[in-house]
Amino acid sequence: MTRPGDREAGDITPVTKNRKAYYEYHVEETIEAGIALRGSEVKSVRQGKISLQEAWCRIEGGTMKLMDCHIAPYEFADASTAPSPVRPRQLLLHRRELLKWEKACARKGYTVIPLSVYLRNGYAKVKVGLCKGKKLHDRRASVAEREAKRRMERAPRVRH
Repeated sequence: MTRPGDREAGDITPVTKNRKAYYEYHVEETIEAGIALRGSEVKSVRQGKISLQEAWCRIEGGTMKLMDCHIAPYEFADASTAPSPVRPRQLLLHRRELLKWEKACARKGYTVIPLSVYLRNGYAKVKVGLCKGKKLHDRRASVAEREAKRRMERAPRVRH
């Protein structure tokens, strides 16, 4: 029996999403990866001071790194010991998963993009997607489809 205040086994707290990724890319496959953070970066992530807008992932040397992800310095931490806000951060994956994704990413037109950051049982996790870039006409079609869906929802319902 769980006591009040205890967390569920798969307790997930969303922190941020990369909404631009779903607009610019077709997401083919996703995977959950841990992220290696230093010092006060964890507190900044818990406060939601993380941006994935320009972020991407690089697979090299048997590791996957999160590049161009901005984590604002924690305001109550010592500024002299704070890590750089835009440093490369290692993503934690099993070796088998990493090899599979390295092969998939080597195909022409594919890239690895972070889709969201969330906390699972107190640990920061990144949802990473294997993506293929959309062409301009694909983006326009997505926008038109989304707007048509909105119009259908807003339209008055006819009763018989």
